[in-house]
Amino acid sequence: MVVRAPHLHSALRAFCLGTFRALLLDIERGAELPFAFEEHTSYAKPALYEYRPLVKPFIEQRTHTLRKRPDAQLAVEELLRQPAATIFARAHAGPRAREDEALFGSVLLPLLMDTAEICGGFDWDDDAFDRAYSALERALFGERHQFGAVAPVIGLTTGGTTIELGRGLRLRLFAAGELAKLWPEANGLLPTDFGREPDRLSVLELERILDAGAVEPPDSPGELADAITAIRLATSAPVAAGPVLFERLDWRPYGIRPVVPIAATQPAGEPGRLDSFRATVAQDLLLKLDEADDDPELGEAIDRWELSLFQDGPFRAEQLRESLAALLGGSDGLWAAAVRGAVLLGDTPRARAELQERLAGDPDSDVVRRALVETILHGDRAKLVQTLDESILGLRPAPTRHIHATDTRALAG
Repeated sequence: MVVRAPHLHSALRAFCLGTFRALLLDIERGAELPFAFEEHTSYAKPALYEYRPLVKPFIEQRTHTLRKRPDAQLAVEELLRQPAATIFARAHAGPRAREDEALFGSVLLPLLMDTAEICGGFDWDDDAFDRAYSALERALFGERHQFGAVAPVIGLTTGGTTIELGRGLRLRLFAAGELAKLWPEANGLLPTDFGREPDRLSVLELERILDAGAVEPPDSPGELADAITAIRLATSAPVAAGPVLFERLDWRPYGIRPVVPIAATQPAGEPGRLDSFRATVAQDLLLKLDEADDDPELGEAIDRWELSLFQDGPFRAEQLRESLAALLGGSDGLWAAAVRGAVLLGDTPRARAELQERLAGDPDSDVVRRALVETILHGDRAKLVQTLDESILGLRPAPTRHIHATDTRALAG
């Protein structure tokens, strides 16, 4: 094996070797190493049975003690000297994680577990360590990093298909055991009945390719929150993600982070479906949501509408009024926003009169949602308001709708 960082190889080998010895001493003192009994069957051949040591949970239970070992501290110090390890030092190992703690959790523990798994326990094998270390060097010194983040999704069905949302985000079916493979504690962090109910079978996944010199990971909580907002706008489904997301870097555990609270909280309502039409709308919305960062009033309108999903009565009505006023009111207030919204969404004078009535006073949440969708997809909110005013005065036709009348029922909640 060609070693690119001899000092790092030596320090990490000493850590793994010393830790193996310490864990064997634990077993000699009476600690029990759990085993899994697995049956392997094949056609026309007798079944084979295997006892497989469960080294990962055994190591996981002793993480705090292993972190204090001198060889662990020396290994972390050597990692801190490696510029290529900087991004691993940014791993989110806890709310107050330091770089040394992050490196222990994102580099040393996975290396130790991989070596033990290849060894089939804690009987040392140099070849097993070299195989695990080679994979680590490829991750550290490769031409690029592969970052991923996954969060469970509830309140939504997809028909079993993978739906690409853009920006490296997708919705796909959850594979049993996929999270526990990298994060043994994952099962205790999933929503109730996740993986068993029809509206609790999907995950929202972010994947990004990072340059080798990258030192900061993507803002996965923000990215996933934007995706949930886009799906809520496109479907009106009571969808939520989380409560936590699981990050990986080069297919190694990178961290567990909380999902943004508004995206992690499930609104009331019956589960919805993300079909092909609504998926296309969600894709278009997600691509446009970045513009909300440059338009504070649009951002305010979206935030107010989402907050209204978790309120009732006068509090809900007030949030919807504020959302509509921020979206289309400008300095003219709620009445002007209701008229503009009616022109934006209605195709005939009768339809516009009905829509204006549903937007005035206590606005209809679904109509406000549709107005948000049209405004976001239009792209230039200030120009849209000007066009609507000119249309009201009869100076020009109403602006082109992105969701045509024949598709409005499909978009309706």
